[in-house]
Amino acid sequence: MAEKKSNDSIGKTLLVVLVLCLVCSIVVAGSAVGLKSRQQAQRELDKQRNILAVAGLMQPEMSADDVAQTFNSRITPRLLELKTGTLLDKDPTKFNQAQALKDPERSIALEAGQDPAGIKRRSNMVEIYLVKDAQQKVQEVVLPIYGNGLWSMMHAFVALETDGRTVKGITYYDQGETPGLGGEVENPNWRAQFVGKKILDDNGSPALKVMKGAARPGDEYAVDGLSGATLTSNGVQHSFDFWMGELGFGPFLKQVREGVLNNG
Repeated sequence: MAEKKSNDSIGKTLLVVLVLCLVCSIVVAGSAVGLKSRQQAQRELDKQRNILAVAGLMQPEMSADDVAQTFNSRITPRLLELKTGTLLDKDPTKFNQAQALKDPERSIALEAGQDPAGIKRRSNMVEIYLVKDAQQKVQEVVLPIYGNGLWSMMHAFVALETDGRTVKGITYYDQGETPGLGGEVENPNWRAQFVGKKILDDNGSPALKVMKGAARPGDEYAVDGLSGATLTSNGVQHSFDFWMGELGFGPFLKQVREGVLNNG
């Protein structure tokens, strides 16, 4: 008789555990669904902050509403076809790059010799950002670039002047490099070196160099490497080599140098 009570007790305990697990699963799933829209809104706000920052429009005291208002009034997102360098009349809000990268019809696989940045696939379209002044004239363009570092895929925004060559700003907003070493890609002092540098030579070929050590004073194509972080520095170099080349923004930057932003 005692054995039966013991079995009953075990069964009841298991039932309680199962019910608790089910309830917890429902609560967690419900919370995830309920917070999804808020998380998406926060990601969008973070993106807007980073774009405004690299464009020189972000101020420390700006609220979330200020960020959204400034972004909407000064930044115009556009979809770009990389192969031809053509700005498309399509709604950028309907473009999902992660999905495009999984679709063979909307992306291309890169062979090893084509892929210094180590990204493996490149989508056919990307979202870029035209920065306008108070009179709505384009004054710079913000391009997204990314590539492998030592430990992580490093994502950045690069702001260029309307000559399609001169850097106005750069910000790394997503990276997992070693703090104090490769993680210094986020250091404002290191990033400030890029301002005024040329990413392309006179022939339109990628020319920016991240040096091993200090750049020569006055060299308009070179920036200092990251001390103690050679592989991360190489990752930055390779990102520029790819994204400013023919398989990246090269065709578009050629049109920018020819005045497409001022004519559009």
